Amino acid sequence: MPPGRAPYAEVTVGPNRLALLKDGFQAFPAMRAAIAEARRSICLESYIILDDATGLSFLEALSERARAGVEVLLMYDDWGSELSEPTLSRLAASGVKVHAYHPVRWSPKVGRVLARLRRRNHRKSLVVDGEVGFLGGLNLSDEYAAREDGGAGWRDTHVRVVGPGALQLERLFLETWRGSRGPRFRAEPFHRGPEAPCGRLAIVGNHLGKDKKDIRRAYAQAFRRAARSVFLTHAYFLPPNRLLRDLLEAARRGARVAVIIAATTDVKAVLYAARGLYPRLLKAGIEVYEWNTGRVLHAKTAVCDGQWATVGSSNLDPLSLRQNLEVNVTVEDATFAGALERLFLEDLRGCVRIDRDTVQSWDAFSRLLGWLAFRLRRWL
Repeated sequence: MPPGRAPYAEVTVGPNRLALLKDGFQAFPAMRAAIAEARRSICLESYIILDDATGLSFLEALSERARAGVEVLLMYDDWGSELSEPTLSRLAASGVKVHAYHPVRWSPKVGRVLARLRRRNHRKSLVVDGEVGFLGGLNLSDEYAAREDGGAGWRDTHVRVVGPGALQLERLFLETWRGSRGPRFRAEPFHRGPEAPCGRLAIVGNHLGKDKKDIRRAYAQAFRRAARSVFLTHAYFLPPNRLLRDLLEAARRGARVAVIIAATTDVKAVLYAARGLYPRLLKAGIEVYEWNTGRVLHAKTAVCDGQWATVGSSNLDPLSLRQNLEVNVTVEDATFAGALERLFLEDLRGCVRIDRDTVQSWDAFSRLLGWLAFRLRRWL
């Protein structure tokens, strides 16, 4: 790890060693270091990979390992990513197996085309040798790279998992690869021993089957148990009605519930829709904060009672919880949850607190826009 790029926190949870990584400043060097040390296999998937300096640095690292004999599988979302034909040709020539998830193709079967446009692979994960895994909110493009590295320095959170949790993440990746008809690959580099229990850590994914709602259930259980606090950082905050009720009930039980929502955002329509929720949140006693630093907020994290925590790709919105492929890690550990809680409290310094007077000060058009966007939230 380069000097000054050490993880925000490092914690051992049962058989797993975790590193909490803040922004691309900490995450990207750690990910590239893991790729460089790969001996047998690499699985990488991302909603967004671009032909820019950051994206190409990762793709070249994958190509180098493939040329060295490592079995490298790369899955990207065809809607979110932009990779040129020369780039794809270089990857193939180096031996990287490349799979575009749900290619966007126009056809007379309009309904099927629209379904594919709606159901995307929104995960961001990397697994090396079935032993080291990364997941969180960071896509592979210059927006997420640190400003010191020439990027835009978007605020995001990632986790490194060393231990059996990485193997769980790899198995989820391979299930998706095979289920979505990715290219054939050498099976031998993926032969693993029996899967060890992860203890108080779980890799929770929305699967290919539409009835898989594991991430939503994990949030619901945590909200229903919360007695002291719920701290949420979500770039896109539009929880489904049942989950919203669980959150409101936690506040009414006396838990301190605080939410950081991105005002510096890449999707303004979602911000307007979230603002349509503010009156209900404030009435229940929930603290609402808008991140407004000039750096886009893209993180998706939660901490409950200083004991349960999650980091991942899933937003609290209909697309993530009902439609897209997502993956989060959930951890029941006071030390890890405490570190994520400290990160939340630090992020509050970059926020403006929203209260009823703030909402009332918005002009009639802004309030109408929030009301309308909230009612169209399923389509944002």
